[in-house]
Amino acid sequence: MTESKKCCAPHDALDADALQTVAEELEATFQDGVAAGRMAGLLLPSSREVMELADMLFDVIFPGYLASAEQEHGKAKEALTARLKELNHSLYGILLRACRVGHEAKECGECKIVEISLRAAGILIGELPAIREAMKLSVKAAYAGDPAAKSFDEIVLSYPCIRAILVQRCAHVLYREGIPFIPRMLTEYVHSLTGIDIHPGAELGEGVFIDHGTGVVIGETARLGNNVRIYQGVTLGALSFPKNACGMLIKGQKRHPTIEDDVVIYAGATILGDITIGARSVVGGNVWLTESLPAGTKITARMPENVFRYASEVR
Repeated sequence: MTESKKCCAPHDALDADALQTVAEELEATFQDGVAAGRMAGLLLPSSREVMELADMLFDVIFPGYLASAEQEHGKAKEALTARLKELNHSLYGILLRACRVGHEAKECGECKIVEISLRAAGILIGELPAIREAMKLSVKAAYAGDPAAKSFDEIVLSYPCIRAILVQRCAHVLYREGIPFIPRMLTEYVHSLTGIDIHPGAELGEGVFIDHGTGVVIGETARLGNNVRIYQGVTLGALSFPKNACGMLIKGQKRHPTIEDDVVIYAGATILGDITIGARSVVGGNVWLTESLPAGTKITARMPENVFRYASEVR
């Protein structure tokens, strides 16, 4: 007869005293205030709230493409008003908490913090019609520039660059208004979704289109003109990071490229530093560029040499 197995009651890996010791050691690491967050009594905006904010912004600019709720015919204005009311409430609450925690807010009273938050929320919502017009141009650019595109609806529903550019444009407004945390959280959220990393400080012109998009990086002080087309794997980055006499990085200086109107940058190109790529230029795939180009320039990398070993030659 097979001996029955004894059931072991589940138990904790560590006893209560050991857990208490670890808790005390962890708590001690929060005392210097570095990345202490809520353990230091701060009411930080959560990542989930920022994700929901990004989705709300998308749903206002492109109603019906993200949410599946039916809308009564002829009631578009009422539906948009309701969405904007919800957006306004959520946006203000998130910005208020971000400003309370942000460095600049520590030097301000509560009234000033409220003023900053209200102003930024109002400016962003006031700019949504202009953002909508800019996004329409990006949708048209995608349709004109991609032979695989079948319709505007397909582009809005499935092209990752549309969400990445839309959220970045909204984040840029908040970045411009000096709001801490939220602009970068917004762009990093869509970065995780799309593989497209556009810093909220970057300035994008009208009709910008990023084809495929995976691996695209656009730095904080980059400036893109109108009708710029970028393919996957492109980096618009910094060449060097100047430091002050104390060895600390100097922040806020222009260190990323300026891309003028109607430039095309093909897959894998790397453009570094505060240089200018002149209008109507074409930067070929895998080019490494650290010098400015005059308008109308075409630059390509030297073709690699391919080495073949045919089946008849393999022994």
